Amino acid sequence: MLGLHVTVPVACFRKGFAREYLETEEVPPPATCYGFLLSLVGEVDRNKHVGCRVSVGLVSETRTSVVLRTIWRVKNKPLGSSGNTKPDYQQLLTGHSPEMPFINLVIWLDSTNEAANPNLEARVKGALKNPSEISRFGGLSLGESTHLVDSVALLESELHKTLSNYTYKCFELSEKGRITLPVWVDHVSSRNTCYVTGNLVAKVFATPELHSLPTIQPQG
Repeated sequence: MLGLHVTVPVACFRKGFAREYLETEEVPPPATCYGFLLSLVGEVDRNKHVGCRVSVGLVSETRTSVVLRTIWRVKNKPLGSSGNTKPDYQQLLTGHSPEMPFINLVIWLDSTNEAANPNLEARVKGALKNPSEISRFGGLSLGESTHLVDSVALLESELHKTLSNYTYKCFELSEKGRITLPVWVDHVSSRNTCYVTGNLVAKVFATPELHSLPTIQPQG
């Protein structure tokens, strides 16, 4: 299993059914983390690594703020028509203190059940070891395209030891979980969006059990 330490200055992991008031999840959903990993390695086909397992842990606390911003909703054509924009409130996450100014996350990835060769684990390792060999475009973001990632690092022994000093919460699967997060998003109608249930579990920082990680896959 591969662990990545990811820091983001500001982000909104928008709840799927949020409309007028754009609430954020406490952590990015598995589908969002998967999209981030594909972007990291320069993969444009999101079906390429279906079958991998992805989950996320939150290192340290975050602070929630509310801003008033312009939101785009396509109701009229062309896109620039009046009525396609309106002001709405949105929640944003940031670090909780000057000493911890970023959102600190650990993304866990397991490619055991993938069919792709090379698998996503191998491609992520290669991208971080030899970034000049990766062909990709645009900024690397987590959540909205404007919420750019500050740093990405493999979770090696020294970093693992450092992060173990902080409060840690990990998303784990549970049939009766209190949190519902998407593992696959239908961007056209949302009808075929797939969800899993689980909990954010406060625990000692450690590599999670494989069975607790959601699998990235569409319906059927």
